[in-house]
Amino acid sequence: MKKRFTFLSLLFATLWLIYIFQKPLFMLYNGALSMSASSSLKDFLQVMQHGASMDAAMVGYIIGLPFICVLISIWRKRFPLKKILIPYYIIAALLITITFVVDMALYSFWEFKLDATIFAYIDSPKNAAASVSLGFILIRVFLILLLTAFNFKLMLMVTPKMLEKTKHRVIGTIGMLLIAGILVLVIRGGVGRSTTNVGQAYYCENQFLNHSAVNPTFSLLASMSKSKDYSKQFNFFDEEKRAELFNGLYYTLDGDSVLQLLNTKTPNVLILLLEGYGAQFIGTLGGYKDVAPNLNKLSEEGIFFTNCYADSYRTDRGMVCAFSGYLGLPTVSLTKLPTKCSKLPSIAKELEQKGYFTDFIYGGDIDFANMKGYLKSTGFQRLTSAGNFSLKEQTSNAWGVNDEYTFNYLYNELKNRKSGSWHTAFLTLSSHEPFEVPFNKFEDKVKNAYAYTDDCIGKFINQLKTSPLWDNLLVVIVPDHGRHYPANEYPNGPKFFRIPMIWVGGAIKQPVKVDKIMNQSDLPATLLGQLDIDHSEFTFSRNILSSEYKYPFAFYSYNNGFAFTDSTGITLFDNNANEVIINQPSANENRLDRGKAILQSVFDHLAGI
Repeated sequence: MKKRFTFLSLLFATLWLIYIFQKPLFMLYNGALSMSASSSLKDFLQVMQHGASMDAAMVGYIIGLPFICVLISIWRKRFPLKKILIPYYIIAALLITITFVVDMALYSFWEFKLDATIFAYIDSPKNAAASVSLGFILIRVFLILLLTAFNFKLMLMVTPKMLEKTKHRVIGTIGMLLIAGILVLVIRGGVGRSTTNVGQAYYCENQFLNHSAVNPTFSLLASMSKSKDYSKQFNFFDEEKRAELFNGLYYTLDGDSVLQLLNTKTPNVLILLLEGYGAQFIGTLGGYKDVAPNLNKLSEEGIFFTNCYADSYRTDRGMVCAFSGYLGLPTVSLTKLPTKCSKLPSIAKELEQKGYFTDFIYGGDIDFANMKGYLKSTGFQRLTSAGNFSLKEQTSNAWGVNDEYTFNYLYNELKNRKSGSWHTAFLTLSSHEPFEVPFNKFEDKVKNAYAYTDDCIGKFINQLKTSPLWDNLLVVIVPDHGRHYPANEYPNGPKFFRIPMIWVGGAIKQPVKVDKIMNQSDLPATLLGQLDIDHSEFTFSRNILSSEYKYPFAFYSYNNGFAFTDSTGITLFDNNANEVIINQPSANENRLDRGKAILQSVFDHLAGI
C-alpha cells in the first residue's frame, strides 16, 4: 500500500507545483516587472500563495482517474498502471499546458482570465487571428508542444510501471476511501459553506495580481459550466417592440431640479446591508410593531423610502443590485460570473475615484458565491470577514460571527479612522436561518433573530450619535433581500420583496418620507446624485429624487420569474409555467409587457458586458 500512497502523493505534488509555478511565468510574460505593473517579490509569493488552494482543487479533479486505477489495482494481479494512464496523461498534460499558454498569451489583449469567451472565437479562427502574426501563433504552438512533453514526462516519472495485488485488500480499500474523502475536501475547498470558486483567489485591489492567482484551467472549466448565450434568453419581443416598450423606463441623466436631502456633498458613507430584513418586520411599514423598535425610530428620524422593493431574493444577487445598481436576474447570479461582474460600476468604485477609502466588513465566509471576487473587482480596497475574528466569535453563529461582535468591530474600526473621506459597506448575518441568536425577546425564533439584529443596530447608532463621527456621516440602511415569512403565504408575492430603506446621520438635513415606488437598485444613482457624482454608467439605476423620475415603478425577479409593479397594481409572471401568477387588482397588459421588455433588455445587456 505504501507504493500506492507514495504514487498518489507524488503525482498530486507534481501537478500542484506545475500549476503554482505557472503563476510567476504568467506574471513575467504579462509585464509584472514593467514600470506600469512593478510587481515585487512579495507580490509573486502572494500570488502563488493565494492561488494554491484553487490549484489544489484542480489537481484533485485531474488525479481522479489515477485514483480509481489505484483503487482497482488493490484487487487485480499485476495491474499495468503506467500503460493504462499514458493516454490520460497526454490529455491532462495538453489541458494543463494549453490553458496556461492561451491564458498567458490572451491576457494582454483581454485583461481577464481565460474563460468560455474563447469558444465564441473558435468558429471564426481567421477573425480571431487577425490581431496577431503567424510567428506569434507558431511560437506559442511550439511552447504548447514543449511544455506538454515536459509535463507528460514529469507525470510518467512518478508513476510505477506495475502495481501488484496487495495482501491486505480490505484495509487498503478503507485507506483509499479515506484518501478519497481528503480529495473531496480539497476539491470542495474545505468544510465551509462556500465551495472552490474563482473569487477565492482574489486578495487585493490590484486586478492583475488577482487574475494572476487564478488557475486558468479552473477558470475555463468553471465558466463553461455557466456559459450561456444570454442574448437569446427571454426573447419575448422582436427588437423594435422591445425597444419601444423599454424606452424611457431607465434614464441615466438627472433633470434640472433634484431634491437635496443632504447638507454636504462629501459625507462619509456607511451602508448597512441587512440580511433578509423585509418590510413585514418594520412597524412603520405596516409590519410587526415590536420586532424592530430601533429601525422604526430611525425611520422617523431620517429619510425614509417607504415603497422600496428588493430586486432579487439572495444575498449575492441583492448585493450586486444595491452596490452596482444592476437588476435582479431570475436565472443567474452575477457574482458567479467574474468576467461580467468585474465590468460593473459600483458605489465603492465611484467614491474611490473621488479619493475615498473603501472597505467591506462581513462576519461570514466572504468566498461564498464568489462575493470576494465581486467586491474586489468593484472598488473595495479592504475586506474583513470571519477569518479576522476570534475562533469564539467565528463560531457564535452557524453562518459565522454574530452581529453584536461585528457591529462592535465596525464601531471601533470607524472610531479609529484617521482624517480623510471613507465609504464602508457592512453586511449583517444573524437574521438568517437557523435564527439561533443570543437574545430572548420572542419565542418565535425568526422574530427573535430579527429583534436581535435590530437591537444591535440601535446600540451601534446610539454610539455613533455620541461620537464625532456623526456630524459628517450618512448611514444608508437597506436589506439585501426580503424574507418569506410567514411561510404559509405565496413566497414570491410583493409582500416579501418590499423592504425598508432609511438614511440617517449628521449629513441629513431633516427627516423626509419618500413614498415613490422604487427599487433597491436605484440606491447608487440616487445616492451619487445627492453627491453631484456622475452616475451615467449605472444603466439600470435611477435617481428617484430627480425631476426625470416621472414614472415610478419597481421590477424584481425570483427563481425564473419576475414582477412589475406601478401605481396601477402588480403583475407577477412565472417563466417556467409561462403564465401570470398574480394580477392585482386586475389584469394589465402594460405591466406584463413592460416587465418582459425589462427582463429581455437586461439579458441583452448582460450578453454585451
